[in-house]
Amino acid sequence: MIYKPFKDLKLSALGMGTMRLPTTGGDDAQIDAAATQEMVDYALSHGVNYFDTAWGYHSGNSELIMGEALKQHPRENFYLATKFPGYDLANMPKVKEIFSQQLERLQTDYFDFYLIHNVNEMNIDAYLKEEEYGIYSHLLEQKKAGKIRHLGFSAHGSVEVMRRFLEAYHEGMEFCQIQLNYIDWTLQDAQAKMELLREYDIPVWVMEPVRGGRLAKLSEKDEQTLAALRPQEKPVAWAFRFLQSMPEVVVTLSGMSDLEQMKENIAIFEEEKPLTDSEMNSLLHMAAGMMDGLVPCTACRYCVAHCPKGLDIPKLIGLYNDLKFTGGGFIPRMVVGTLPEDKKPSACVGCHSCEKLCPQQIKISEVMTDFTDKLK
Repeated sequence: MIYKPFKDLKLSALGMGTMRLPTTGGDDAQIDAAATQEMVDYALSHGVNYFDTAWGYHSGNSELIMGEALKQHPRENFYLATKFPGYDLANMPKVKEIFSQQLERLQTDYFDFYLIHNVNEMNIDAYLKEEEYGIYSHLLEQKKAGKIRHLGFSAHGSVEVMRRFLEAYHEGMEFCQIQLNYIDWTLQDAQAKMELLREYDIPVWVMEPVRGGRLAKLSEKDEQTLAALRPQEKPVAWAFRFLQSMPEVVVTLSGMSDLEQMKENIAIFEEEKPLTDSEMNSLLHMAAGMMDGLVPCTACRYCVAHCPKGLDIPKLIGLYNDLKFTGGGFIPRMVVGTLPEDKKPSACVGCHSCEKLCPQQIKISEVMTDFTDKLK
């Protein structure tokens, strides 16, 4: 197992994410406790020492199951992370109550890592209302009391949202967890998010390294492209080697759903094999091809000044592309849900004023109509 230094710790470069644990009966809330225990035992015996869960995973049952599974092992043998569930605004006044319950659920006296969860467009204003909710100050108190060893945050929001959060709380943030893979390097502007975190000298934790499994199974053409470069590597290994090429990345979390996935991923992390410059260029070129069929917006913003409704057209097209590539997904829906009605894609009046100025000749009105339909 590869280990990465973080302060005075050595963290396994592969961490066990627990959002996609094995379940029974096709019910996400019904975790297969025996299969999960087997995975936890195997992970620990093969060098994984970082386990990540959250309040809402598996309808709240992930923390409970992980508490049971991990208590079978000495507490000093692993690092445990969970998160404050600010993705639900109803939780904002409940930080003390929730934190206390999480300690009980996970059967621990402290968290090695604790995150302010899912900073995004929907909750950034609430997270910044420190006088009203006191989330940040309470977590700092828990850190001072020894119940949190390291405090950080996770983000699904834009670079602008992350910057607002860091401007307020960067002094207390020791690490940041973002969605990072070779598709989202451009599709979700993860490259710019990495640059922002470098600016603040904040180490990176990675979620969705294989984009929910999408990068583990490629088209025959794309598999052949990668096999020509590294015949011994499977597509899933390329997703992890991409991340191993970035020195800022400390922990890569994989939401493994069965023991076979875990064995395969652990084998990949037995040694570090970062990509060469040539391999990186080839991979990103292939990724661009995987996104063929998406709207080729360059965010020149010529369209914005001529929209009578004042729509942020490039932003909406970016969200549309994400929704289209994923075949659904919660991030575009979440972000659009935070917009006023007159700024959503449904507010487009189809006047075509923007299209007359678009250098890419995008039929923007048709995109907005399709986006609206896909959101229904």
